[in-house]
Amino acid sequence: MWVRRSNFLIVGLLCSSLVACSSVHTPAPVVNLSKGKTTSSKKIHIKNNRYKVKKGDTLFSIAFSANKDIRTVAKINKIKPPYTIYPGQTILLTYPKKSNKTAKKTPLKTKKYTTNKPLNNKPSKKELDPPKQREYVQSQASKKTNDTSTLLNKKVRWNWPAVGKVTRRFSIKENGYKGIQITNKTGTSIKAAASGIVVYAGSALRGYGNLIILKHTDDYLSAYAHNSKLLVREQQQVKVGQKIAEMGSSDASSVALRFEVRYRGKSVDPIRYLPKK
Repeated sequence: MWVRRSNFLIVGLLCSSLVACSSVHTPAPVVNLSKGKTTSSKKIHIKNNRYKVKKGDTLFSIAFSANKDIRTVAKINKIKPPYTIYPGQTILLTYPKKSNKTAKKTPLKTKKYTTNKPLNNKPSKKELDPPKQREYVQSQASKKTNDTSTLLNKKVRWNWPAVGKVTRRFSIKENGYKGIQITNKTGTSIKAAASGIVVYAGSALRGYGNLIILKHTDDYLSAYAHNSKLLVREQQQVKVGQKIAEMGSSDASSVALRFEVRYRGKSVDPIRYLPKK
């Protein structure tokens, strides 16, 4: 009888200790790219140019979803690299508007007229020169922008991310397809189109399924959507041609890869960057 009572006592103590362990509260983890990946089942939904951070989000995934340059978003929210954000934090995607009360009134400038010089309806040579100068400056600025773009393209060695048939192409329309679709069978290898670092790997972006985002330079990102399997983690360095995922149909109606290239947050036609077949 005494043995049975002792056994009941031991079982009771074990049960109470298990209940105590299960009630321990674990704080929400800090979302930090340098600490690896935390996944989230909730989709990113931006409303009124602001977003409340959920577990598993990164500043890259938020900026990507909003079609914004991460540097702009970081500057608006005064967030410095490595872009650490926290669950519950509100991220602004545009600068808050200044109220009329706080806006400073600028005095109207009055133009002084003098009658010392005789009136002359013919324009002087000095008045004719500035338009030509402005036109020259604009053309030079345009040329400089093109040269810079070409230089940046040379810094990134691009390659095709998957073998298959291109079934959809980039559209410049507002609601057009902002990438290319490469169709093949489930399990087809998805490879890094250029060397870079994984800045997002998860499924929180609406319409992209299992998604990987790679950062190649401060200006260029590439995205690989609808994968069946992700083979890399956040903050992992990858080389061009390295297998990073397998083709699938997550959050899509057919098996295919949705491949995008972003330049300073804006979608650009990937075909312009990929080598000709």
